[in-house]
Amino acid sequence: MHPTRRQFALGSLGAAVSLAAPRVFASAFPERPITFICPWAAGGTADVTMRALCVAAGRALGQTVVVENRTGASGMLGLRAMASAKPDGYTVGQVPISVTRFSQLGSVALDPMKDLSYIARVSGQTFGIAVLAGAPWQSAKDLVAAAKAKPGTITYASAGIGGATHVGMEEFLIAAGAQMNHIPFKGGSEALQAVLGGHVEVLADSSSWAPHVQSGKMRLLATWGEQRTASFKDVPTLKELGWNVVVDAPNGIAAPRGVEPAVLARLREAFRAAAASPEFAAACAKIDAPLMYLDGPDYEQYVAATYRKETQLIERLKLKDLLSKA
Repeated sequence: MHPTRRQFALGSLGAAVSLAAPRVFASAFPERPITFICPWAAGGTADVTMRALCVAAGRALGQTVVVENRTGASGMLGLRAMASAKPDGYTVGQVPISVTRFSQLGSVALDPMKDLSYIARVSGQTFGIAVLAGAPWQSAKDLVAAAKAKPGTITYASAGIGGATHVGMEEFLIAAGAQMNHIPFKGGSEALQAVLGGHVEVLADSSSWAPHVQSGKMRLLATWGEQRTASFKDVPTLKELGWNVVVDAPNGIAAPRGVEPAVLARLREAFRAAAASPEFAAACAKIDAPLMYLDGPDYEQYVAATYRKETQLIERLKLKDLLSKA
C-alpha cells in the first residue's frame, strides 16, 4: 500500500474507533453500582420515596442504585455534591426545586440551567400545617388568631432556612397578617421529631405528618395545594380558607452537566420505568404524594419556568431580608 494511502487508512480506522467508543461505553452502561445522592435526612418523606424509586431504577438498569444521604443547607449541600461529581452517569441525585431560589440568592454556587443534566420529574409533595392533637388550635384560623394576639411567640418547625416549607409558611403568614417564630432543622424528619417531642409547637412540612394524623397523634390544620388531598378530604387548603397561597415542590432527578447523551438517555429510560413502578406508586400513595412524571427535556423547561417565578417571589416576599434575619 502506498504510504500516504496506508496512513489515510490507519487514520480513518482510528477515527472510526474514536467515534464508536462512546457508543460502546453507552451500550455497556452501567457496569457498576450507581450512587444516588438524596439531599435530605434518612427517614424523611423524600428519602422514603426516593429509595423506592431507586430500587425500581436499579432493576431497570441491571445494577444497584445506592442511596447516599448528604444533608444540610436546605438540600443544597447534597445537590452541590452531585453537580460536582464526574459526569459519567454513575452519580445522580434528587433536585430540590428550591435551587431555583437559592441560586438567585447566592446561597449555592450552582446554576440550575447550566450545571445539571435533567433526567426526570417524578412526583409532587403534599405540604401542610400540623400540630399535636392536644394543641389548643382546632383550625388554621384559630392558629392565625393566636399568632396575631401574640406575634412571634408561637414556634413552627421547617426542613431548613429558605426551603419550600420555610418560604411557603412565611408566604402564608404574610397573607394572613400574622407572625410566628421559625425554628429550622436539617430536614423534615428532624422537624417532625421536634414537634412530636413537644419542643416546637407547629410543623410546616411535606407529609411526614400523615401517619401521625391518621393515628390521631397529630391534627392537620391545612394543606397547601390547589385542591384537598385524597387521604385528608376533610382538611381545607390555605387557598380555600381565603389565603391565596399554593405551594408545590415536585421531586426531580438529575446528573452533573456533561453526561454522554446515550448514557443520559439510558438513565432517562430507567427512571421513566421506575416512576411507573408499583413500589414507587405505593411509597407515594403512603404519604399522599401525587405522581407528576415529566421526561428530562420537559422537566428542564419546568425548572426554567420555576426559576422565572422565583425571581418575582424573592422580590415580593423580600426574601433576602427575611433570610438575613433568620
